[in-house]
Amino acid sequence: MLFGALSILIVVILGPHFSIDVHAPTDASTTPVFDVGSVTPILNDYSGPLRNQAHFSPPQHFMNDPNGLFVDPAGTYHLYYQYNPTANVAGNQHWGHATSVDLLHWTIHPVAISPYNASALIFSGSAVIDANNTSGFFPNQSDGVVAIYTLHTTSSETQALAYSHDNGYTFTQYAQNPVLSANSSNFRDPKVFWHGPTSAWIMIVSFATDFVIAIYTSPDLKDWTHASNITHPGLVVPGAVSECPNLIPIPTLLNASLLLSPSNISPLPTYLLLVSLNPGAPLGGSITTYDPGLFNGTHFTPLTPFTTRLTDFAKDNYAAQFFDIPNTPLSSPPMSLSWASNWQYADFVPTSPTDNFRSAFSFPRMHYLANITPAGYDLVTLPVDLTPLYTTSTPLASNTSLGNSSLTLSFASLVPSRALTFTASLGHLPFNTTALSTTLNFTLLSSTTGESIRGGFFPGGGTTPGAFFLSRASTYGFSNPFYTKDFSATAPVSVASGNSGGTWSMQVVLDRSLVEVYLNGGQRVGTMVYFAEGEMDTLVVAARGVPKGVTVGVEIWGLKGIWDVEQDGEQSVRRDGWRGRDEGEWNGL
Repeated sequence: MLFGALSILIVVILGPHFSIDVHAPTDASTTPVFDVGSVTPILNDYSGPLRNQAHFSPPQHFMNDPNGLFVDPAGTYHLYYQYNPTANVAGNQHWGHATSVDLLHWTIHPVAISPYNASALIFSGSAVIDANNTSGFFPNQSDGVVAIYTLHTTSSETQALAYSHDNGYTFTQYAQNPVLSANSSNFRDPKVFWHGPTSAWIMIVSFATDFVIAIYTSPDLKDWTHASNITHPGLVVPGAVSECPNLIPIPTLLNASLLLSPSNISPLPTYLLLVSLNPGAPLGGSITTYDPGLFNGTHFTPLTPFTTRLTDFAKDNYAAQFFDIPNTPLSSPPMSLSWASNWQYADFVPTSPTDNFRSAFSFPRMHYLANITPAGYDLVTLPVDLTPLYTTSTPLASNTSLGNSSLTLSFASLVPSRALTFTASLGHLPFNTTALSTTLNFTLLSSTTGESIRGGFFPGGGTTPGAFFLSRASTYGFSNPFYTKDFSATAPVSVASGNSGGTWSMQVVLDRSLVEVYLNGGQRVGTMVYFAEGEMDTLVVAARGVPKGVTVGVEIWGLKGIWDVEQDGEQSVRRDGWRGRDEGEWNGL
């Protein structure tokens, strides 16, 4: 057991939304761990210039893939992540842990699963609730948690188990690990879920250098039987590896022009297969691909021939994992988190004594499929509801008839977090946009250094109608030959119902070192990190070449920081689920 079952639980609430949870093991002699390092953040170290304020990041040091995402019976979201608790570069892999009740505000807990020694590291995997005690680990409970992960050594990769009697806060590693071996040093990242129609546990796991995703079945999470292989899904690049597979039921719209609703969902139970590739992405480094298909409990059948379908048109979206939520209806969009970085430069991006960490996750996202392009079964991705983070009840700035003008907001004194979100839309566009010279652009600026992040849409787009660009070329806090500066995508105007013309929109989330762009209701997504020398404090949204009759609307909202450090002017403390004010002064851990 990594942390004693009778451990003392102290949670230091840094604010109304962020906290630290420290479990002290009752008997260190029975806790064989390797190089756990410090898991307790220093108070007030979340205000550094690179620390994103609306996105999850580790308390300190290096983080990469999200792992073991699940929702417990109380409705708490559990996030584990690949974590090096001793350095700001990849390596020394553990499972970090955080929880949330709303997917916005996170409580950071101690490392959940640690290696026994330096030669067997804890690589990526998943976690499930064994409600029926199929494993035999939980004779007296229905909420036991089993983590399934890759045990990585210099000569092999095998699949192992750890189990938890306390909702996933502490784990005991299974004495008979590994539970699955394939005599391979590139066999990793198991994603496990319960398949109700066949009453079996399903594992998909990658033979990384063979570009094969294997499917296994099990009655008890311990004994696994090979069922089939998915060969060469997504991109196949010599010298690359395919990893971090996910397989998840996903709703498909019957009519892509209508909203997601139970009446607009195909009764066909479609599954989404995600596979991540590194290196070899079209823009270099790492990327995630997807394919829609059918799954019968043993075999995955793609609905279209395997082709290159990317989850992102930029460069910083990798290793997405979906939350395991038991008994989810087919009409419910699955939710995910992704690592917002790229293996070409993840170990080298800036950090500082103030920040002392590397990497962040995307904003939590929800997904469904819709037939938008000729290829069909396009992945639509949107952020979860941002409104609880709004700093005000009305927009900081808005204009429903912007026309051929611009809207400028200097927000340094208005938004302490320096995090924003905005929407910009075009309406009543002509059905044929080829001849349009219209542009709809945004610029995030630093008034001190002149640095900027830019993005813009061209409905006409010359030879490529519906072109969109995103650029970090004018930020100067990081230089690397593989740090691509400019990105583009095609997101054509949508045809509105009736005779109201075409529409187009973008929703953008702007943070201190991360930008997310959702085009046309999430039909295309761009995730981009950036590193500026100066503080971004001004946003300009501008439209030009707008013909008569076309409408332009903009709304800008400030976002509260999730690392706030005050609650009613006092430090707050949580002990064993009890929340109240500490009696006396808090002096740290």
